[in-house]
Amino acid sequence: MLLVVSLLLLPISLIAQGGVVAPEDLLKPLEDSWPTYNGDYTGRRYSALTQVNRATVKQLTLGWMSQMSPGVDAPKPNGGDQRRGSRDVVRSIVGGEGPGDISIRGGSIKGSVLEVDGTLYVTMPDNAWALDARDGRQLWHYFWKTRGGTHIGNRGFGMWKGYLFMETPDDYLVSLDAKTGTERWHKPIADLNQGYFATPAPIVVGDHVLVGVGNDIDSPGFLQSFDAETGDLQWKHYTVPMQKGDPGESSWASLDAARHGGAQTWITGAYDPETKLYIFGTGNPTPAYTTGVRGDKDNLFTCSLVAVNVDTGKMAWYYQTSPHDMHDYDSAQTPVLVDGMFQGKMRKMVLTAARNGYYFTLDRVTGEPLVTSRYGLTTNWAKGFTPTGAPLHDPTKDATVGGSLVSPNSSGTVNWQPPAFSPETGLLYVYEVNSFSIFYLTDLDPRGSMGLGGKEEAQIGSAGSYLTAIDYQTGKAAWRHRYFGGGASGGVLATAGGLVFSGDGSGSLVAHDAATGDPLWHTRVGQVTNAPQTYMLDGHQYVICATGDMLWSFLLY
Repeated sequence: MLLVVSLLLLPISLIAQGGVVAPEDLLKPLEDSWPTYNGDYTGRRYSALTQVNRATVKQLTLGWMSQMSPGVDAPKPNGGDQRRGSRDVVRSIVGGEGPGDISIRGGSIKGSVLEVDGTLYVTMPDNAWALDARDGRQLWHYFWKTRGGTHIGNRGFGMWKGYLFMETPDDYLVSLDAKTGTERWHKPIADLNQGYFATPAPIVVGDHVLVGVGNDIDSPGFLQSFDAETGDLQWKHYTVPMQKGDPGESSWASLDAARHGGAQTWITGAYDPETKLYIFGTGNPTPAYTTGVRGDKDNLFTCSLVAVNVDTGKMAWYYQTSPHDMHDYDSAQTPVLVDGMFQGKMRKMVLTAARNGYYFTLDRVTGEPLVTSRYGLTTNWAKGFTPTGAPLHDPTKDATVGGSLVSPNSSGTVNWQPPAFSPETGLLYVYEVNSFSIFYLTDLDPRGSMGLGGKEEAQIGSAGSYLTAIDYQTGKAAWRHRYFGGGASGGVLATAGGLVFSGDGSGSLVAHDAATGDPLWHTRVGQVTNAPQTYMLDGHQYVICATGDMLWSFLLY
């Protein structure tokens, strides 16, 4: 009787919506739903849906659009499809540890939108929403009262059973009930006073909620696992040496330098259930542009792919894509897991196109390097390769008093934007921004500077921005499609319909032929701010993307 009464107290719209994600559901290939950051654990962002394909994509039509209004005092009338004349009021939930008088407006939808059982789950910094996936009608809005922090973005929810998990800019992990938006608990994940901020989408493996952090000053990076039910900490893995004798200690000038060395974990990784390895990328060393403190060695495990056992947090292997980075070339891009042929035999591989302008194919069981290539057309900061196939740092391209001409700039050939991979074509689809900057050294103190200090960067132009398709067996580009105007934006989606969707940086969502790169359809919606996604509902395949605070949905009628 109590259950019946409690259900009667909820709006009809909330009773009708909401679903669950069983842990075993996340092991399945991506198809009808979108239950985790990359769709599934592989990081491929490849959907098996085919209703929207090369032949039908020209009939793709706007279904609805819904605007998110952040803030505790945001307008509450429903923001969904206005053609339906809905007068529903959005249920509002408030949480947080802040004083309540800090409301950072603006912001964009920069992360993945989960779709589970007909409901979409959307985030922005300090805010989250549930929407009806059929018409964009908003069901509930959660607002987090922040203590402050860096509000650069939020990459989305993780989900386990009927529970959602999100990180906040002031360093909490928050769990919500998916049906109602009610807060279950929140737990601190880092110290705001040490400069940490939290942007990644949590990823759930079994009962492990894996959580990363960001930091732009001299603090150590780490990855943590929390219990999905209770929120209790299960393990914490530091990405730099923290104790005498730790692996990688000798790659720093001192243990103290390593303890302040960065290697932040600010992008969601990929998971291999066969090996139980969670593979993720790490950020730049700190200080980023001067070596007086950290020395002139590799500075492990910054700018690396790292594989840890999901049950213990212990490192199984690493591969450093930018040894002794001097340009803020984070390796925090989404890794992509592929099983395929390589030199005549099947291999279990992980692919990454790094911010530094280089592409890598590795064995994902051992970390063995298989392919390294320079995929940025103008990348010039390295002078060859190390014995492990990594780019060899060229000191003449470091910041100098007179200035050093470097490509790419510190934003990289690609930054946080997710790539995609199609098993049909064998191609990895990724952005390629061929930018140039002059790096000037501004701090001559031999001890160097903190964080990102000590240099000035003058961005002086570009040799073009592309959506690029890379053959993982050779590291060579199969095709490039140039984007004009603002370059590329948001990230990439591949489908079994032979399509690749992307924002073109000039205000359009574009569908490309996955085999050739030829554009087949586009619609002008504004600057796309997240990677396009797709799901199937009521016999219709939807394609969605965001532009700032607006979510757009397209389908075939």
